[in-house]
Amino acid sequence: MAPRAEPRGFGAALVALAWLPALLGIAGMASDVLHGTRYFGSNPIKAGEHYFGQWTLRLLVATLAITPLRGVTGWQWLGRHRRRLGLFAFAYLMLHWLTYALLDVQLDWTELRGDLAKRPYIMVGMLALALMIPLALTSSAAAIRRLGGARWRGLHRLVYAIAILGVVHYWMSVKRDVTGPLAYAIVFAALLAYRVAKAVRDRQRAAPAA
Repeated sequence: MAPRAEPRGFGAALVALAWLPALLGIAGMASDVLHGTRYFGSNPIKAGEHYFGQWTLRLLVATLAITPLRGVTGWQWLGRHRRRLGLFAFAYLMLHWLTYALLDVQLDWTELRGDLAKRPYIMVGMLALALMIPLALTSSAAAIRRLGGARWRGLHRLVYAIAILGVVHYWMSVKRDVTGPLAYAIVFAALLAYRVAKAVRDRQRAAPAA
């Protein structure tokens, strides 16, 4: 049976759904700060930081889930949307960081240095952001051609390190209830295990031919 074709309008619907949480989050925070509403509770800036951080992790899960979904369903067209989802994960990570830098510490570098000393999880998050920047900058077809497929794939395996750092950042930031970061840790571990198992299978299949 031929692989199922991509549903019409899937790409546009994916983009709209990926942007929707950002628009709702920005609108809700603006309403809370400017008009005193309570969409994000009594501390909308801190709640907004957490909101965008959560969506970063969700989009990283979606990005890394593309490969196993293709293997299970045979829908190879899903691969065309992996880089797009990765860019959305980067966009939400930037919103997470900008909410902290612009609204929380208000670009006060003294306060930022103090936060880094008192809260190591912020340094972990900044490392994840630093690693994600080259992935975002090389997500175009031109970048793939320029780097070559093997080098590009090697670079973009950093996404697993970024996912691990994201979970560590989340885990360190919560005080007692680690249910959320534990759930993400289990999901990312399962996705990484699938990828490793697939690589081993592919290598074993290639060995007799070689």
